[in-house]
Amino acid sequence: RPAAANVRTFLTDPRHRCLVGTAEETGLADGSASVVYGEALLTMHTAGQKARIVREAFRVLAPGGRYGIHELCLTPDTLSAASKDAVQHDLSTAIHVGARPLTSSRVAATLEAAGFRVLVERQAAMHVLELGRMLRDEGWRRTLRIAWNILRTPVARRRIQAMRAVFRKHQHHLAAIALVAVKPEEGIGTHYGFRIWPPKSFYPRTGQGAGRCIRTTG
Repeated sequence: RPAAANVRTFLTDPRHRCLVGTAEETGLADGSASVVYGEALLTMHTAGQKARIVREAFRVLAPGGRYGIHELCLTPDTLSAASKDAVQHDLSTAIHVGARPLTSSRVAATLEAAGFRVLVERQAAMHVLELGRMLRDEGWRRTLRIAWNILRTPVARRRIQAMRAVFRKHQHHLAAIALVAVKPEEGIGTHYGFRIWPPKSFYPRTGQGAGRCIRTTG
């Protein structure tokens, strides 16, 4: 709640609100949003929690609304159960949270089971803690600031080093995945989902960009 209060100080438009809720039970009305974002959220939850989070996103979206997620995933889809267990164990040990990433097909299936139709899927190598990726994502000024904070915080430094070691160890079985799915319009079936790799440019419906946008992070 203190963090939400801080965010509200940056909201100057009366149409913008920052609410406190959970990803499984937002408290928002049915069909009240045109876009829902989920950032690194499903990975950290059990299968049952994943399903409830996605169903909640489906509920609050209006027909035609988009659901965009960015998660960690296992690769390839044919990865053995033993390899999956090893990756999940090492991740959970390094970040002290029960990480349960899925393969790309299972991520898409979780969305489709809730009624979504997947429009776009894109994957990238898991280089989030590598210097080159940090420079591209953050720029050199912010990268230097992050590096300084890491150097002067031993506990954080050890945690980050452990995470990077796991990412490097399992680099052939870990990837970042982003998906965009749509809640079908009334009367349109949901069983013919498709994925595009690599995706073409994605354009929402005319006027939809002015709709209500909800971001879920935990």
